[in-house]
Amino acid sequence: MSESTLFKLKFWGTRGSIPCPGPDTVKYGGNTTCFEITCGSKRVLIDAGTGIRMLGKKIMIEEENFLDADLFFTHTHMDHIQGLPFFAPLYNPSSDVRLHAGHLSTNDDYDLSGIIGTMLMKDPVFPVPSSLIEKACSYSDYFVGHVFELGDGIVIRTGKLNHPNGACGYRIEFQGKAIAICTDTEHYDDRIDENVVALAKDAEVMVYDSAYTDEEYPKFKGWGHSTWQEAIKVAEAAGVKQTFLFHHDPSHNDEKMDQIAQEAAKKKKGVRPAVEGEEIIL
Repeated sequence: MSESTLFKLKFWGTRGSIPCPGPDTVKYGGNTTCFEITCGSKRVLIDAGTGIRMLGKKIMIEEENFLDADLFFTHTHMDHIQGLPFFAPLYNPSSDVRLHAGHLSTNDDYDLSGIIGTMLMKDPVFPVPSSLIEKACSYSDYFVGHVFELGDGIVIRTGKLNHPNGACGYRIEFQGKAIAICTDTEHYDDRIDENVVALAKDAEVMVYDSAYTDEEYPKFKGWGHSTWQEAIKVAEAAGVKQTFLFHHDPSHNDEKMDQIAQEAAKKKKGVRPAVEGEEIIL
């Protein structure tokens, strides 16, 4: 495979809700959500949880210290943005990082720039002001359903997810293949979520919110997350080739995740938990 046709997904953070590093989460990871998707010579990032810090460190050490990329947010709950102030390439004014969010388009009180500048990177919450990253960043709020064409044949489709305060799923298409990112989302009791199925239709890879098991779910109904059992239903309905269970609950240690992995594999081939640091080449 040539560099111009490389289509790769890397997990920099797989955990949901709050970082939980430690000896019990070494195997599957303790950092919160961050994806890096390589499409030929272009780089697409999704979410800026604590996992994005290590990506930034890699860029600063192994590359040219600056970043040209599009960063899409599924939404702006804390576990998806808390790593942004620690993402080193943003402090290099030579970087060009386009930040996009689609869940705020109907909110008159906040936009993406406002959330980062007046809530995340502002005294007394954080001592470094957002003005220090403004030369490297631009902000874009869009309506869910918008289709992005990034050049070189890269198409990103967006879809609504079922999550408190709203969230967006993404379908990244390149070289005739697709990756579907469907987190954070909660399934419905009486039907499969057609928005998620549309995002994942015939995708080579689907990443699906599987914070809970079916047994745990009733205690957390309405919190905006789903189960690994529902992931299998979606994968079968959408004809997905490979499914990664994602947004691991902080209470799920490696032993519990191993158990989930074994049970999921028995139900459907090609379904397993995402592992922090893992790379999937399509």
